[in-house]
Amino acid sequence: MKKIGVSACFVYPDPNRNVFGPKTLNYLEQDMARYLFRFGAFPVLIPNLDEEELDKFLSSFDGFVLQGGTDIAPQSYGESPLPNSNWPGDPIRDDYEMKVLDYAIKNRKPVLGICRGMQLLNVYFGGTLYQDIATQCPGAILHRDAVEYDRIRHRVEFPKDKLLYQLHHKTDEYWVNSVHHQGIKQLGESLEAIAFSPEDSLVEALQLSDGETGKVLGVQWHPEFFRHHPEGLIDPDQVYHHFLSFC
Repeated sequence: MKKIGVSACFVYPDPNRNVFGPKTLNYLEQDMARYLFRFGAFPVLIPNLDEEELDKFLSSFDGFVLQGGTDIAPQSYGESPLPNSNWPGDPIRDDYEMKVLDYAIKNRKPVLGICRGMQLLNVYFGGTLYQDIATQCPGAILHRDAVEYDRIRHRVEFPKDKLLYQLHHKTDEYWVNSVHHQGIKQLGESLEAIAFSPEDSLVEALQLSDGETGKVLGVQWHPEFFRHHPEGLIDPDQVYHHFLSFC
């Protein structure tokens, strides 16, 4: 069985919370757990351990998945928050996940980044983000709605000589869900964009150009949510099968 390390989402102490109010919680979103626990894979949540303990823990995994969640903090890629911003990000989680990703990259482990996970890959390799697409890209289509959430979808384009076209080339059009308000601004060093939103040219997927094709891969959409609204969307399992082939 392939043992997959999954980066944790964090919930911080809240005195108004009835259960574990003064404690920090590390969690794995349920749809993500169901998506990953298939095809001979055994996903394990990675807790926020001290660095020495973390490295020992990470050495037991065959590959790593970076799940979605809160924003990446602007200071993590050298910027200040936008004025009056409602999106401060989570620098504590950024620091934790950067350690996980650093271990994976330096030890040549497979990585699949989903939504925030793709953005983290970009920041790790020196790239930057649009803090809020609606504010900084006025011509962009709607990429996130708090009410509609994973029911929003849009087309994506896969360059014909790239990985995602090879995985999905039997369909005429490619549609994905869209649950993000941040996006790739400057692409990180050694990264290659392999999917785009045709209406506004935003990057929708990327891969590390060094090494085996797609061994380090990030997608902006949430394939784990596809099962709720599958009509017309691409096969959500193709990227996961590809990731597992390296594990």
